[in-house]
Amino acid sequence: MAENNEFIREVDEDYRRDQIAQIWKRYNALIITLAILLVAGVGGYNYWRHAERARAEAASERFDMANRLAKDGKMEEADRDFAEIRTDGPAGYALLARFRLAAETAKGDAAKGAEAYDKLAADSGIGDSLRDLARLRAALLRLDGADPTAALTSLQGLAAPTNAFRHTAREMLGLTALKRGDYEGAGRWFDQIGADSETPQGLRQRVEIYEALVAGGPVTVTEAQPENAAPPPPITR
Repeated sequence: MAENNEFIREVDEDYRRDQIAQIWKRYNALIITLAILLVAGVGGYNYWRHAERARAEAASERFDMANRLAKDGKMEEADRDFAEIRTDGPAGYALLARFRLAAETAKGDAAKGAEAYDKLAADSGIGDSLRDLARLRAALLRLDGADPTAALTSLQGLAAPTNAFRHTAREMLGLTALKRGDYEGAGRWFDQIGADSETPQGLRQRVEIYEALVAGGPVTVTEAQPENAAPPPPITR
């Protein structure tokens, strides 16, 4: 019985060797080509990763340099470097440069800065959260302008319950209403902030102050009348 098993195993091994030999004879050129392509593909991928890493490191250094130039007040040189990164840097650093350029532009001209953020908000190639961030920055720049209608509309959209920037949007809407004397409107925005379980603790503490101002209502200043004035102190000699 053992001899039969050994014989069967040897026949089976011979059969497999013959099959492999036939496959190799028929497809050896294809197998060799696939092996070469595999090696070339792995080598190309590793080279691409190395090149991308080097490119990202170079962009990081340029971005840090541009930031230092901006902090030192060398805005012309900083703007030039940010613009170069935006044009030919890796996608992540190019996007950071666009946001930083918009921020630097806003320091000198709020309207132009808001327009730069508008372009970011309209870019469908970036994530929704970053587009909402651009909308928020643009709205805040326009809030104190001559006509803040568009800014308020944008903030109301960002104040939606699922938006990541709803807390800031609601706070600014409430403060704007409070500034205009719309105590009822301000109270509604502050109530939304207080009822949101995800409201940051710092904002929740500020809202307590805002709500106290709303509860106090408008302050009426009355002009003092001469008949109600206190008598002058006696003259002593």
